[in-house]
Amino acid sequence: MTTDKVIVVGAGVSGLTTGVVLLEAGLSVVVVAEEVPGRTSLAAGALWGPYLVEPWPKVREWSLASLAEFRLLAEDGESGVRMTGGIEAARHSMEAPEWSELLPDFRPCDADELPPGFVVGHRFTVPLVDMPVYLAWLRARFLELGGQIETRTVRSFDEFRGVAAVVNCSGLGARALAIDTGLRPIRGQHVIVENPGLTEFFSEDTGLSPDLVCFYPHGDTVTLGGTAIDGDGSLADDDEAVRNILKRCAAVEPRLASARIIEQRIGARPTRAEVRVELDTGTYAAPLVHNYGHGGAGVTLSWGCARETARLVTSAIWTAEGH
Repeated sequence: MTTDKVIVVGAGVSGLTTGVVLLEAGLSVVVVAEEVPGRTSLAAGALWGPYLVEPWPKVREWSLASLAEFRLLAEDGESGVRMTGGIEAARHSMEAPEWSELLPDFRPCDADELPPGFVVGHRFTVPLVDMPVYLAWLRARFLELGGQIETRTVRSFDEFRGVAAVVNCSGLGARALAIDTGLRPIRGQHVIVENPGLTEFFSEDTGLSPDLVCFYPHGDTVTLGGTAIDGDGSLADDDEAVRNILKRCAAVEPRLASARIIEQRIGARPTRAEVRVELDTGTYAAPLVHNYGHGGAGVTLSWGCARETARLVTSAIWTAEGH
């Protein structure tokens, strides 16, 4: 395998995971990003689940690959990943999601498992990721494997000359870098509070509403959600949204009503009609592979997309070397 340098643009969960997988494939890797780790990944709720993301045949395989990796990481007490049980419920009729077939313990909720006002739900166990802890673990893993990090703004992929390949994990930055006008932000906001004793996750199926209801326990804290404001890329704090999120969650779980607020986390989910993982056939200074547009499923797809990206990168390098 060549030891020529590969540049990964972006240091969110997709960029750092891709960097780790490329290093494990024997390549030399430099992650270049304005923020390390990326702010949107830090703000993620990070419960495994391929929600509202296409195309399903590929998403299914990417999600399964990530699920297997997270199950292994959950055995590492330092990774921030835990296998956690809980329920998704609705106040209206709801069919089991397409991805339910991937989970062996997925089952309908009994009536006494549902909060008041809910008529249907499903119980299952999935990876739940404490993002600040996990991203620190992922960064450390990347550096342990010999990866390098450069903190700066990238204006063009053609800045990188004399390298073996470039990987675009720039999230919303791809709108300008890859001239992708189909990429749009969906603002997401979570509130971190002291944990009043919750051990299971809860998520409400709110359809396409911008007002979400979910809570994810992480030991001493709970992540409360949230919002999904389509087309809004603002990362400014919103105290009114904090109050509304807390109110919605406390209506489902009264113990949250008096929980002390620690902080709010805000990100902009990079969303497009389909996730883009492919070799770019345009004319660039080096082979370019895209891995972006994961919407709110970046964590869920991270390991699967990283491995497909690595296959595309190694194939492109092999071809460029004339093999």
